[in-house]
Amino acid sequence: MKLIENPKKKDWATILKRPTQTVEEIESIVNEVFTNIKTNGDNTIKDYTFKFDGVELENSIVSDQEIKTASKRVSKALKKAIKLAQNNIKKFHEAQQTEQVFLKTMRGVKCWQEKRPIQKVGLYIPGGTAPLFSTVLMLAVPAKIAGCNEVVLCSPPNSEGKIADEILYTAKLCGVTKIIKVGGIQAIAGLTFGTDSIPRVYKIFGPGNQYVTVAKQLATKYGVAIDMPAGPSELLVMADESANPAYVASDLLSQAEHGSDSQVILVTTSKKFAEQVNEEVISQLEELPRKEMASDAINNSKSIVVKDFKTALDLIDEYGPEHFIVATNDNDFFVKNIGNAGSVFIGDYTPESAGDYASGTNHTLPTNGFSKAYSGVNLDSFQKSMTFQKISQKGIKNIGPAIELMAEAEGLQAHKNAVTLRLKDLES
Repeated sequence: MKLIENPKKKDWATILKRPTQTVEEIESIVNEVFTNIKTNGDNTIKDYTFKFDGVELENSIVSDQEIKTASKRVSKALKKAIKLAQNNIKKFHEAQQTEQVFLKTMRGVKCWQEKRPIQKVGLYIPGGTAPLFSTVLMLAVPAKIAGCNEVVLCSPPNSEGKIADEILYTAKLCGVTKIIKVGGIQAIAGLTFGTDSIPRVYKIFGPGNQYVTVAKQLATKYGVAIDMPAGPSELLVMADESANPAYVASDLLSQAEHGSDSQVILVTTSKKFAEQVNEEVISQLEELPRKEMASDAINNSKSIVVKDFKTALDLIDEYGPEHFIVATNDNDFFVKNIGNAGSVFIGDYTPESAGDYASGTNHTLPTNGFSKAYSGVNLDSFQKSMTFQKISQKGIKNIGPAIELMAEAEGLQAHKNAVTLRLKDLES
């Protein structure tokens, strides 16, 4: 990891730049795929699946028998672990349910708000270098709690034309209604336009590579909502000499192994500690099966030494990390004052991987600095807040004159008339 000491504030943006391609570099590819799928549907998706995944599928829809067979191959120990995680995630997201908000704003005027589920949602589950069945839990569990009617899952097939057993088992466990073997840009396009095999949905969830991220953003141009821009994974650790260098290195590597375009950053007030962590990173890296991929990510990563906690906090807020670990002798300073982070992990015994799998919080989080404005996925992500109002005769008499005056001032006569007609009838 590149060591940077006390960088000037004017250089922070350059130092903290993510190792991602610009949208312009990949948008033309995404647009081409979208246009072709909008025109030719499943036939084009089949061609792209062969081109990008190297497999030709006669039928992309996963059958009940495939799910049963796959589930039998998942070990009892892993099933137990998945159910433990499911239970914690369910508890945490059920606790996010809110009651109806009801209020009489004035005599005769009643207003209330209720949550209603998004009826059709699409879940994108990356396969590729790691079949992320944990993401199925993070998306399907809250979708089920919210009451979504259709939960469509898309995931790329492997070279044998199959989706990982663990993904299929978890999807069935969590109530997914349809599973389709399709990945990448073509999956997002299918969910956007709808085809004979892929239902059109109202909102698309799930992480992915830069192509998937741009595809999701393009989907919004066609009237489909998305959870957030969620691209390559990232982690920032704030640690001082009170932290354990081995723990910090393991956390950095846990994110680095996600992919070559991942980024991890260490911020510390101690150059000596930064050097100790780097030694641990080099040592632990040698033992990883995904060493080559993690090495690429580490090459994109940095250790930044700053003079004090206040400077560290300002730099972290400027970066807006997806995952933020704090392991210092004053964690409360950061916990109380952090403004921009997707999810925060506190202390020596809270590894980021706990949130990735089983603590209960959601791991689908905003990347690329979007934590400055976006929340991570939560129960509300699968719901809409719908408002209602009911006005009595007494109420329209109380509120009507104000509406008339405001409508007239804006030059909207029909708005005024809608009230005036009612008031005249009540006077007669």
